[in-house]
Amino acid sequence: MKQRVSALLREKLGREVVLEKPRDRSFGHFATPIAFSLAKELKKSPMIIAEDLVASFTESPEFSSVESVKGYINFRLSEGFLAEYASWALDNPSAFAKQDKNQKILLEFVSANPTGPLHIGHARGAVYGDTLYRLAKHLGYDITAEYYVNDAGNQIDLLGLSIQLYARENILKEDNVEYPESYYRGEYLESLASGAKEHFGAEILNDESRQKELAMWAKDKVMDIVVDSLADTNIHFDTFVHESGLYADWDRVMKKMGDNVYEKEEKLWIKSESKGDDHDRVVVRDDGRPTYLAGDIVYHNQKFERGYDHYINIWGADHHGYIPRVNAAIDFLGYDSNKLEVLLSQMVSLLKDGEPYKMSKRAGNVILMSDIVEEIGSDALRFIFASKKSDTALEFDLAEFKKQDSSNPVFYIQYAHARIQTLLSKATVSKDEINAAELKNLGESADILLFDALLLPEIVEDAFNSRQVQKLPDYLKSLAASLHKFYYDVRMIGTDDEAKLLKLILVVALSIKTGLSLMGIAAKDKMVKEEEV
Repeated sequence: MKQRVSALLREKLGREVVLEKPRDRSFGHFATPIAFSLAKELKKSPMIIAEDLVASFTESPEFSSVESVKGYINFRLSEGFLAEYASWALDNPSAFAKQDKNQKILLEFVSANPTGPLHIGHARGAVYGDTLYRLAKHLGYDITAEYYVNDAGNQIDLLGLSIQLYARENILKEDNVEYPESYYRGEYLESLASGAKEHFGAEILNDESRQKELAMWAKDKVMDIVVDSLADTNIHFDTFVHESGLYADWDRVMKKMGDNVYEKEEKLWIKSESKGDDHDRVVVRDDGRPTYLAGDIVYHNQKFERGYDHYINIWGADHHGYIPRVNAAIDFLGYDSNKLEVLLSQMVSLLKDGEPYKMSKRAGNVILMSDIVEEIGSDALRFIFASKKSDTALEFDLAEFKKQDSSNPVFYIQYAHARIQTLLSKATVSKDEINAAELKNLGESADILLFDALLLPEIVEDAFNSRQVQKLPDYLKSLAASLHKFYYDVRMIGTDDEAKLLKLILVVALSIKTGLSLMGIAAKDKMVKEEEV
């Protein structure tokens, strides 16, 4: 709707026009402050300009009224326009809210180290990234979801050591096994240690010289666990890039950096301070081992060589200070660092019945993503993590999302969709009669519900452009509330208006189903337990 109105205004006025949605519905469906922008150019007051512009829309069939209010121009869409759009949407459900954007985007998210199962901190970034990916796909962007596997460095060596320590204590039954301050723990090590024993033989579990071999085998097994956990939450990746495979390109990439890298104290440094970093950063240690930044330099060079128009990274909030040094490297490689957008995902606090959630024994010292999915389901987990801005802290209580009533927003929205299907099953008119019905003379509350249901395309575009995916669940909660209220206020089955009222709620169902799908959630046609909402 907004695109159609914008195109009409652009055609009439010969320029781009800002469209707003008035908070007070009595002012209409859309409004524009264009008269204020034209005041200086035309040397007239905004109110006079607005009055002149209003007169030019008197014959536009898209609007039932166009009014000037204190310099603003308010537009009320006509019944005919809304009815035509609604019928098109129902006839073309797969195209509803879609666009055809012409841009290639590489989206990297999760990228957790392959040293253990995903925890709820990873889950938040995973859900945020996947929802952003779905929105972009729906809008027609050529977008690739990529997982960067950090399978090189100290964390991988520590995985091999941790498996051996676990095996020595729990499989080989050695006494007094000494654990270093940092090591991995959790029951997942049991399956890795047992699998390694079966694959390599028991000798690898106590041979320090084979820790690297053990680690490289184990990190692939951990990645299988990670991929399965993501799949259980309906999250999938198009490509995986392994850090361990990048270093063959190290010398070539360093030559591209030119004089922006230098040697000092037997270390190799990058001149990141000249690009806004706190100080220059080490990329190769004095013992020859590359730092974490070194891998990212080669990786981002590879990314940019693939020729995308835009690059998005979703990182944990603790990586905020890491952004300037990566941007510096991109610039030094000869690329435009403005093409890289870094989005941050904050930490999560978890409660259960008002008390801090207890970490499971098998998780070690973290709360596993798989444990939460098992307890509340994938739909609830996805909804929770998509329902608040990713760069703000999130605290939620598992108990709230296990309730089968209106206090649970997932249930509330799903129930709205199921309620519509129940009404349709009780219809006294045929599907053909419903499809042929004209959505006119519906009454004010029905007109408002129809407009709200047809707002989904604007919500999808705004949620992606602003990178605030929470706008989608907010919209779905509001639409579900409107549907539930309409259900109680307006009798539908058996009335003279039954066909057109059922067609109206079919549009609502389409928006709910499409919106949930963009959150990775399937709409339900029937609820297992139908509480009154």
